[in-house]
Amino acid sequence: MNPRTTRRTAGRTATVLSWLYALLLAAPLYYLAVSALKTNVEIFTRPFALPSRWLWGNSATAWRTAGLGQALFNSLLISVVAIALTLALAVPAAYALARQDTRLSRWITGAFSAGFLIPPFAALIPTVILAIKLGLFYTREFQMLFLPASALPLSVLLLTQFMRTVPPALVESAALDGAGHRRLLTSVFIPIAMPGIVSVTILQLLTFWNEYLFSLTVTGTAPNVRTVQVALPTLISDATNVGVLTAGTVLTLLPVYVTYALASRRMQEALTAGAVKG
Repeated sequence: MNPRTTRRTAGRTATVLSWLYALLLAAPLYYLAVSALKTNVEIFTRPFALPSRWLWGNSATAWRTAGLGQALFNSLLISVVAIALTLALAVPAAYALARQDTRLSRWITGAFSAGFLIPPFAALIPTVILAIKLGLFYTREFQMLFLPASALPLSVLLLTQFMRTVPPALVESAALDGAGHRRLLTSVFIPIAMPGIVSVTILQLLTFWNEYLFSLTVTGTAPNVRTVQVALPTLISDATNVGVLTAGTVLTLLPVYVTYALASRRMQEALTAGAVKG
């Protein structure tokens, strides 16, 4: 077979598979969006059809009933502070591990890897006891401190791998120019590892935003401190209006979707810039 024909066929196949994958991802989003504007009857009888009557009031009902305004603020505040603390701890730790290849550094890396072996629910009771002892039980502040601790193993390991891709010649050149550890980190390692930092930020944002077990148990259900994942179930009852529940779900997804769209674009730009420089 002609190589040009083979490449053309492979290209068309890849295009078809890409569109099929995109449709597979878009179908649940479409269903969620149209369900947020329907009645219960339409959701169950005509799940993928457009609404016969667009119920824009479902969003207002969900916002008011579940107190989503305060819940969104709580989730946003907790996530932003937790991500900032995670990066503030993980970036220097990854830099140190990437620069060293000693028995101690390998032991520390292994200790971070062991963090994956601890299931989250196993730490629930000790975490509750710790929150009570610190006087931070049923507060947002404790979750801001707890979430970074739970995110450090993955964050440090990922960032370490990114920072190990920094060319040694570049590090030596900066060191000859008199750069210390702080300048090496801020001027050499962080710019090159920026795609990894953005990836960790996106990953941990999704994790922190969707966290439910510890938010329910440690932060609590009080309207002034609960997160969106704890507030949404308040829309469920024996006579649940599924359209209202779906509208509330859409409202809680929008901040994460917008942030992901913006951050993923930054990551693509950083990857492209790195490829061009390389």
